[in-house]
Amino acid sequence: MVYRTPYLVDLVSQKVGRVLKLGSMRSGRVWKDIDLLVFNTWHWWTHTGQSQPWDYIQDGDKLYKDMNRIIAYYKGLTTWGRWVNRYVDPSKTKVFFTGISPTHYIGSEWDEPSKSSCSSEKQPFSGTKYPAGLPLAWVVVEKVMTRINKPVYWLDVTMLSQYRKDAHPSIYSGLSKGRADCSHWCLPGLPDTWNQLLYALLVNSY
Repeated sequence: MVYRTPYLVDLVSQKVGRVLKLGSMRSGRVWKDIDLLVFNTWHWWTHTGQSQPWDYIQDGDKLYKDMNRIIAYYKGLTTWGRWVNRYVDPSKTKVFFTGISPTHYIGSEWDEPSKSSCSSEKQPFSGTKYPAGLPLAWVVVEKVMTRINKPVYWLDVTMLSQYRKDAHPSIYSGLSKGRADCSHWCLPGLPDTWNQLLYALLVNSY
């Protein structure tokens, strides 16, 4: 079953508009007692403008037009972590979390400051250490994971994906120049590796 809830926490329509509730996760009712849960969230937290699907963010009793997205992500993911601690029975349910999928919009992150996106990239990063280091969203995941008492398998795909600046749709998408898509993935190899890692975890966890 695929249950699409990009933020894990609730996004609801109210009189004031669409509200992202950082402390509420009603969708968790759907997930109780399922044998296997694979979670993922981050990509949509960065969207702004017309692609942003909320009008307000609710933190506690307060509504905000916007807030630092890393802080919002941390609060939302913390709500998910509390749900896992409270409702998951490890004898019945195995929980997996797919980590942060990186973007390649800033060439200086891979030591090519003249590049403004991943467009036209045809080779992976070949250094021994990715210059930009791990993104802040990865740090958030790490922090939240340390506070979860129940077993959660973290599928940490961030660093290996950072090296694949060439695997985005970019020149293969058919879009005109200047519309590079450096947040989705297109070429074979990287998504297949994610799936192989998940499969290996599944095999070893049963």
